Amino acid sequence: MNRKFVLSLSLATALSVGSIGSFVLAHDELGSDIIEKGTGPGYEAIESTIEGSQSFNWKEVAAVQIKEKDGKQNNTADVYVHKGFAYTGTHTKSGGEGGVRVWDVKNPSNPKEVALFADDIPGTWQEKVIVKRVNTEHFQGDLAVVSVQQLNRKAEGSVGGFLLYDVTNPYQPKKLGFWELDKRVTGTHELYLTEQGGKPYVLTANPYADYYTHGEQKDFQIVDVSNPASPQTIYQFDPRQLPEVPENFDGYNWTDSNGKQRAVFNHSTMADVNGKTAYLSFWDLGTIVLDLENPENPTYLGRTTFSATQQGSAHSAALAKGGNVLIETREVYNPTKPGYEHSYGYTRIFDIKDKTNPKLLSEFKTELVDDVQYGVTFANTVHDPKVHGNTLYLSHYGGGVRSVDITDPSNPVELGKYIPEKSNIWGVDVAGNYVYASDMGTGLKVLKLTNGEQ
Repeated sequence: MNRKFVLSLSLATALSVGSIGSFVLAHDELGSDIIEKGTGPGYEAIESTIEGSQSFNWKEVAAVQIKEKDGKQNNTADVYVHKGFAYTGTHTKSGGEGGVRVWDVKNPSNPKEVALFADDIPGTWQEKVIVKRVNTEHFQGDLAVVSVQQLNRKAEGSVGGFLLYDVTNPYQPKKLGFWELDKRVTGTHELYLTEQGGKPYVLTANPYADYYTHGEQKDFQIVDVSNPASPQTIYQFDPRQLPEVPENFDGYNWTDSNGKQRAVFNHSTMADVNGKTAYLSFWDLGTIVLDLENPENPTYLGRTTFSATQQGSAHSAALAKGGNVLIETREVYNPTKPGYEHSYGYTRIFDIKDKTNPKLLSEFKTELVDDVQYGVTFANTVHDPKVHGNTLYLSHYGGGVRSVDITDPSNPVELGKYIPEKSNIWGVDVAGNYVYASDMGTGLKVLKLTNGEQ
């Protein structure tokens, strides 16, 4: 089978566009070489290490900056597409509070920003938004859940958690409720909206909650949002139930079997299509797999592991092959950490037919991963994954957007890429024949497969 034919079968697959904005992430703020998203100096300087724009097999059909709000230009965070509308979160530039932007993308070559919501909690930023159709006794319609994080945990009036909105009419979002975390916790970073047995649940990643609250609240919580006006926490995960984690674990510091000090916190979470299995990106503990058959009492199944010289940094996850393959992206922002391989973060692919024993099938690296720029963080690391059919889509910050053929998960093959001149791609999503990418500096990008034609 020739390559062009593979491309045409795999939907849309590679890209080239971009720009840069201020860069502030949400990670390990407690370690000596890690800074939490939303805090710390130096992020404005991060941009692609590639000179000029590059692409193959993708073409940019639209590029639109988000509108200024109150005379300030925020920067863009993640992107999610639902029923002809794209939802982009916002990051911390110009003081945060940029809310979620709604785009009418029924004509993908002409996106129109039509609404703004979730900007009502002072001193916060709104990174992640997930939208799904919900039908319960209390609410019927399209429900949006939005992560909320504080820029400064000591600031008066700010608080983290997640917001719930009715976006059945995307032009007029209506606030339904707010799930609030302890003030000591920065907030909910990445989150996921799933459904099981007719009930909608939000799976939350609240980095350092366990550490900051001395175990009173946990990094992973399950929240029943059947009544969006009154979300109810039904479960919190304690990593101390893992045999590798001691009972005196302080919520953050963990010594692995090689005697290395590791960082443990929940960065992201997602579930399979049936809401029966959850995947927690627990940084140096790897991707933790939980059985959610009983959401009020999940069962630990297994986790991914790392070699002694690999930084863990399990950042986000996606599923492929009917849930039998796990994609794990690793966001390594310090590629020269002593005692570890000198490399930016790259993608790992696992066979998880036996979820108690994930088996590594392959590792996918771009040409940038081993091009270590000393003193430069984030530029070449992978970020978030999405899967559509047999194609894996990766947002790669300075590396733009990459599309990868995973028909054979043990042999991933790059199909295309899209890198703007000053690329800073945060998120990526797929709808129909189009790929939607959020560039921190310049807003929403829409890409289409070219089959090699420029």
